[in-house]
Amino acid sequence: MIPLYRLRDGKANLVLFGFMGSGKTTVGRMLARRLGFEFIDLDDEIENETGCAISEIFGYEGESGFRKRELAAARRLADRTGLVIATGGGVVKQPEAIEAFSQTGLLVCLQVDADECARRVLAARHRPLIEGETPEARRERIASLLAERAPLYAAIPIQIPTTDAPARTVVRRVLKAATLPVSSSADG
Repeated sequence: MIPLYRLRDGKANLVLFGFMGSGKTTVGRMLARRLGFEFIDLDDEIENETGCAISEIFGYEGESGFRKRELAAARRLADRTGLVIATGGGVVKQPEAIEAFSQTGLLVCLQVDADECARRVLAARHRPLIEGETPEARRERIASLLAERAPLYAAIPIQIPTTDAPARTVVRRVLKAATLPVSSSADG
């Protein structure tokens, strides 16, 4: 396959940040296909490595134990190239992980508001920070976590709104912001 795009700034990976339900996995899979890259979900990577669901890791090791595993996985993935990586929503709390990803990756934050996020994750399982909550309590917890993390998400260089957009529109927005077209003719 001949690539139609190349990442800005000579980066080798595209790294998606954002709160749970912002579309990182859905959009990431679509972007990987468009770019001819491999898609990797950071949480899936951790689950495959440990043989445990994220919620189980939170249960056994707490959030701090999970964050250690997340940082180690981020460092390993940052050494690879040709990836679209969907990070976990809380990875922004770890400056070391962001630094590792920024070495080879173009960082993009998918933005979602609390109401849309609550709607998207209403029936979701395996969301340890909101598991077992009523819909109203989930919405309040989501709003609280979003507010807490807002400055961290805002520090990601490329910001893409997803609240009122279907995934294909978000993909187009990311491609426009993060890539340069590859010329079909020889430079000269």
